[in-house]
Amino acid sequence: MTTFLHDVNIITAEKEAVGSILIKDGKIEDILYKEEEGYIRKVLDILKDKPETLELQGKCVMAGGIDAHVHFREPGLTHKADIQTESAAAAAGGVTFVMDMPNTNPPTIDAHSLKTKIELSKGRTTGKIAFHIGATNTNAEDIIRLITEGDAETGITPDDIAGVKVFMGSSTGNMLVDDNSALSRLFAISSKPVLVHCEDEKIIRENLDNAMAKYGDDIPFTEHEHIRSRSACIKSSIKALEMAIKYGTRLVLCHISTKEEMEMVRAAKLNNPHIIAETSCNYLWFSDEDYTRLGSRVKCNPSVKTPQDRESLRKGLAEGTIDTIGSDHAPHLLSEKNAKYAKAPSGLPTIQQSLPVLLTIAAEEEIPLTRIASVFSEKASEIYGLNTGKIAKGYAADLVIFDLNKEFVVRNEDLKGKCGWTPFEGETLKGVIETILIDGAAVDL
Repeated sequence: MTTFLHDVNIITAEKEAVGSILIKDGKIEDILYKEEEGYIRKVLDILKDKPETLELQGKCVMAGGIDAHVHFREPGLTHKADIQTESAAAAAGGVTFVMDMPNTNPPTIDAHSLKTKIELSKGRTTGKIAFHIGATNTNAEDIIRLITEGDAETGITPDDIAGVKVFMGSSTGNMLVDDNSALSRLFAISSKPVLVHCEDEKIIRENLDNAMAKYGDDIPFTEHEHIRSRSACIKSSIKALEMAIKYGTRLVLCHISTKEEMEMVRAAKLNNPHIIAETSCNYLWFSDEDYTRLGSRVKCNPSVKTPQDRESLRKGLAEGTIDTIGSDHAPHLLSEKNAKYAKAPSGLPTIQQSLPVLLTIAAEEEIPLTRIASVFSEKASEIYGLNTGKIAKGYAADLVIFDLNKEFVVRNEDLKGKCGWTPFEGETLKGVIETILIDGAAVDL
């Protein structure tokens, strides 16, 4: 099958320019730019073969997003979400490749649990999916064996593992790793990215005890940023960055939420250029001013913090300190979220708004769309060694076509995810997604 995307605004990390893309057998065969000599002749030559042609004047195309930080809740928590529903939501948000986190039930911490997830995903995803394996205080040696040798009994190979997730602070699933010898072994891994959730457990527990002493069981949600505090993030991130510098770790510092962490990462990269800074739209869009309005609907770990932190993260996005965007898509039912503070689970379902939120922020902050192409897909493609996520010859034709001139209001009734709500409800966003191509074929949105 041959498809020709004609007269479209092509956005990559290197440039934004009008041109055309030839797709053949699911891969990008050629990219033509109007500004280049011979463009019209080459287009006419292509049209002689009568490919399926999409006339896209005024529209934009980017590589489909690579979201290396999702929680699709399968197995064990499928009343909230599952691989089928959430991959459909991802595609509707411009994301064509996701990597699922290990804190499911049971957790994905060995070859057998990973094999189960892979089998569950077959034939049920709108786009493409890979899986991280989770670290514990006791499985570091098993992980090292899996990512170097694989597992003959289950057929798991090193290529089946996207990265190693280390919870240096407890969150949903409580997979806390706090043994220093285990952390040293995990940070010494060089063949896979090591993704870390950084919050200091002792600080969080002390803050929660203080809040309970003050408020009893009626803790206001405005206390969340003080319980999951900036100091908890900073202390844990200092430890992770110091270890990454010591071991040369391919560290992904997940969901950065504070301006201090931004400065720390900027400095740490000078000593270890393999350090990757990830944040999510949660922290680029919301602030502590939203707790009163949204309550539990904006409760996530790490916590959303101040407008100044949000400003720092947006600056980091613009200047290139932020490398990737991970949605941290973490669905819960509203019946679960509508509880008092201590029982309301943390996590926000946001993947369907991924690209429009980034496009809206780019317009607000005058951030070049080339930066959005980089953090949305291209950098992750490099980190994880994928043949997708770039508009380049030979790469999979996993693409998102959108109209940047159109806006829309987020409505819960339009959501694809199982939980049926998003904290972005009612927000006006830029960039109506019109077509998603997976291996060159359009998918239903």
